[in-house]
Amino acid sequence: MILVVAATERELAGASGVPTLACGIGPVEAAATTARALAREQPSVVLLVGLAGARGLRIPQLVIGSEAIYEDAAADGLVSTHLRPDPRLVAEARRALPEAVVLPIGTSARVGGASGCPVEAMEGFGVLRAAQLANVPAVEVRAVSNDVDEADRGRWRFDEALALLRSGLPLLLAELPR
Repeated sequence: MILVVAATERELAGASGVPTLACGIGPVEAAATTARALAREQPSVVLLVGLAGARGLRIPQLVIGSEAIYEDAAADGLVSTHLRPDPRLVAEARRALPEAVVLPIGTSARVGGASGCPVEAMEGFGVLRAAQLANVPAVEVRAVSNDVDEADRGRWRFDEALALLRSGLPLLLAELPR
């Protein structure tokens, strides 16, 4: 069984016919909520989807995470801050979404906090870490809605990115193992 995880219900709109989880916004909420759902649901695959900000990418654009980097903890060096998704799932996502780019996705609890990555979001590392601890393969796919450095949220293209994500989800679900 595939469990599709996103921060909000709106990001889950294209995931009909499979279990979904709105894990909440931010790395801590995402990790805790996902860990609880993994223990209860025991899925065979986790697909994390949602919106993201980026630097230097066209908007909207789908991105498959080549790794999740916990940027908020990277500076102290006390914890492992890099997680790689399941390589088989990355390959299957690439087949399903040939127009998507494959890049590292930084996780930060604040906008602009993932300066070391071209793409940033708030839940990736938390969800992938919960999946890793539960021995469940996982992959992250994001739709870029804005340039990270654009301070005016009125210029962020949420609706276009959500539409792109909604159209890509059925393709992903058809390709990923159940």
